[in-house]
Amino acid sequence: MFYIYILKLNNNKLYTGYSDNIKRRIKEHQSGKVLTTSKYLPIKLIHYEAYTLKSDALKREKFLKTSEGKRLLKQQLSDILKLIK
Repeated sequence: MFYIYILKLNNNKLYTGYSDNIKRRIKEHQSGKVLTTSKYLPIKLIHYEAYTLKSDALKREKFLKTSEGKRLLKQQLSDILKLIK
């Protein structure tokens, strides 16, 4: 399986990532091994999606990193974002 995931950083921003091993990747983020998120610990996994094909997961990640994708994602996750402020 291939995954895209959304992390909420301690500065209240969202981080979108991709992995073929989500448990390992989240542990890397939480332990500060990922440069882009290491300054924003603690992080919280708030959403993930699983895909059978790598190409589908990468297309979804690319879309979620666009302005429109970010807007739709925030709309989709609005309830959880209110809970974890």
